[in-house]
Amino acid sequence: MAEARTFVPSVKKEVILASLAKGERLDGRKADQYREIRLEKGIIGKADGSARVFLGSTQVIAGVKLAIGTPFPDAPNEGVQIVNAELSPVASPFFEPGPPGEEDIELARVVDRGFRSAKVVDLAKLSIIPSAKCWTLYIDIYPLDHDGNLVDAAGLAALLALLDTKLPRTSVQENKIAVLDEKDPLPINTLVVYVTVAKIGEYLVVDPTLEEELTADAKITFGITERGEICAIQKSGEGSFRPDEVLRARDMALKASSTLFEAIKKAVEQKQ
Repeated sequence: MAEARTFVPSVKKEVILASLAKGERLDGRKADQYREIRLEKGIIGKADGSARVFLGSTQVIAGVKLAIGTPFPDAPNEGVQIVNAELSPVASPFFEPGPPGEEDIELARVVDRGFRSAKVVDLAKLSIIPSAKCWTLYIDIYPLDHDGNLVDAAGLAALLALLDTKLPRTSVQENKIAVLDEKDPLPINTLVVYVTVAKIGEYLVVDPTLEEELTADAKITFGITERGEICAIQKSGEGSFRPDEVLRARDMALKASSTLFEAIKKAVEQKQ
């Protein structure tokens, strides 16, 4: 596995850099362009909400399940949000079977952090009996094909799955909860997307492919709200960004985020 991760960069980096020096990437995109984006909602019948995202050849699905549980002691009047990710060999030979590893946990943590920081879901409206019972919101992320930039694709899939989710109404009598047939859209405060920028030599590129990721010195991911506010930042890779590069990456991410918000808007408007 390590050999694959090091062999590809040694062969490809000069070719990628030569292409970037000419102002384009190997797939013909400009530095700030996303690959083709396709979104589908309501793809898992047994889930309370679900979505599939194609970002070029990268494919990720997300499912949402609701269950009645107990609120956290430090947030007794709110529901609970839990994000999980499972990276399996189905998506890439780089991933190994077994319990969640560092990459699984990190992917889930990045998506969760931005959603939680921006308060995407109105967790207060998931409370059923304050300090006792609430809705627990499970967001499960499953990459099916990894061709780079899993974070942005996972964020899109999770967001669209939330927008596809319906919350059952409840009735409480003498501390007994009855789940009713009527459902309402999950209460959403705002939308958040993730934009990843990779640094390859002196160049910065949005939405890196797997080849670009394997040759990159470092990556930086921005969580961005629909109001253009940055709610989360995550840096990965062994290299570093100079302060001016961080600002350039931020500006590229803010500009590119409009592409993702437009894709989400169109997907929500589509009939299932």
